[in-house]
Amino acid sequence: MDRRSKKCCGRNIENSILKNGKKVKLDMADKIQNAYESSKHIYDDVLTQGNIFSKLYIKLFWNGTNDNDIAQKVLSYIPNDFSGNLLDVPVGTAVFTQHKWIALKDAHITCLDYSMDMLEQAKKRFDGYTHIKCIQGDVSNLKMNDESYDIVVSMNGFHAFPNKKKAFQETWRVLKPGGTFIGCFYIRGKSKRTDWLVNHILSKKGWFTPPFQTEEKLRNILKEMYKQIDLHIDGSMVYFCCTK
Repeated sequence: MDRRSKKCCGRNIENSILKNGKKVKLDMADKIQNAYESSKHIYDDVLTQGNIFSKLYIKLFWNGTNDNDIAQKVLSYIPNDFSGNLLDVPVGTAVFTQHKWIALKDAHITCLDYSMDMLEQAKKRFDGYTHIKCIQGDVSNLKMNDESYDIVVSMNGFHAFPNKKKAFQETWRVLKPGGTFIGCFYIRGKSKRTDWLVNHILSKKGWFTPPFQTEEKLRNILKEMYKQIDLHIDGSMVYFCCTK
């Protein structure tokens, strides 16, 4: 196998895996992709607490934070009669956004994800809906024009993005003046147990990628970029709506 060093979100980061009994280089892009591919059959259950094991996991390590409730709060920022251009990055499997996006029939919605496995699941959910398109891409290098979206949504994505600075810059760049940046993700410093899980398990597996913002750091980042900020904390999760 040839050695390769792909650039993910502006960084060349490598790891190792065993292949055919030999250790080979694995960059961060592949590590993240492999992590989400390996979890694609349980991803929705964990987020939605679809079984007793995921409920125990959320209660034990995430202090009972309900992703279903946070998702509804995030989506409530989007008017039910919205008819503009919307970017959803990363779309994941669209487990939380499926019904909302389908209902926005007058909108033009672009769903983007780096993981093809996640994207394929989202495509199945949106099959037949012409106002929704699913594309593969990198949030640190969006192939969209400046100021082309009225709303940018990022749910459970920033804690996985390797280059968070570029992700913040790119989501801001493609957003129109007066547009809204809406999202939710993990922040550190709210729970020692959650922080331990993130640092010692989720990050090592490739599901999360450091560095992670504290509430104070995130507020400062958003204040520098946006005119108005509505930010809330729920356990170790933050959800927000910002106006450019």
